[in-house]
Amino acid sequence: MNNNEVLLKIENLRVWFEIRKRMLSQPLYVRAVDGINFELKKGESISLVGESGSGKTTLGKTIIRLYEPTSGKIYFDGIDITNLNSKDLKWYRKETGLIQQDPFGALPSHFTVYRILEEPLLIHKIGTVEERRKRIFKALEDVKLTPVEDFSSKYPHMLSGGQMQRVVIARSLIMRPKLIIADEPVSMLDASVRIEILDLLKELQDKFHMSLIYITHDLATVRMFSNWIFIMYAGNLVERALTNELLNNPLHPYTKALLSAIPDPDPENRKKLREVPPGEPPNLINPPPGCRFAPRCQYAMEICNTEPQEIEVQSKHWVKCWLFNK
Repeated sequence: MNNNEVLLKIENLRVWFEIRKRMLSQPLYVRAVDGINFELKKGESISLVGESGSGKTTLGKTIIRLYEPTSGKIYFDGIDITNLNSKDLKWYRKETGLIQQDPFGALPSHFTVYRILEEPLLIHKIGTVEERRKRIFKALEDVKLTPVEDFSSKYPHMLSGGQMQRVVIARSLIMRPKLIIADEPVSMLDASVRIEILDLLKELQDKFHMSLIYITHDLATVRMFSNWIFIMYAGNLVERALTNELLNNPLHPYTKALLSAIPDPDPENRKKLREVPPGEPPNLINPPPGCRFAPRCQYAMEICNTEPQEIEVQSKHWVKCWLFNK
């Protein structure tokens, strides 16, 4: 891979949260992200998929340095941003954007839409008053909130859920970033507007040639705009491949279980037995030795008590499983 094409590089990233410890006892940690490696090219998109508690939101927020990494490296455009302080990260804040899951909690209720979109421009001292106005109105047009004069003067409580999420998207794009983290951006919205918002995200990604990490638990939506699908389980990436390859040729037992759970409108297919793994995801304070999916896996073997290494089973298709690494 040409290094000039790589926007984001993650090396052996760990994020452990220390929980309150008793006197004279060893500290305990929640191993939310535990040894992640991948690269993302400029203009590409990743869907990061997993159950609640898999660590995908922690990974996303660590990439944009809302959480401090415990160990490992984060490179952005070839620059190591892993341990930069808040002052030195100011440029990085301009290059990255976050679309939160809950638009109702993401927008300050006492600001108008105009003021919400102007805030990052003021923080970074971008433009004159007139230049900021033009950029704000252009951002509202990009997310299809028109007429822009009407929407710019509204407060969040005057908007629908879908309109509020469009404002959140506009705010994430106002600095024209190279990378957007979209954290379950449609999970809080009515089903009727989810496709509209996902179509909008795809349209904006293509228009601005930005990279995108789309965090979701719903494999049914990822085909729309992802170049890659990464499957995350209990703090680990267990499988990653190009979108069509992974959807048509899943390898890891956990990936197969996720795909079998997607609702199918064909009545004949509903008769097929779904692969529902028993039990629940492990406690990340004390995860099982070896493969973390092994306690729920029907193919578990003795060797699964040792952690498998990620291997490239075929071109651009990696899996972390002893079934392919004996």
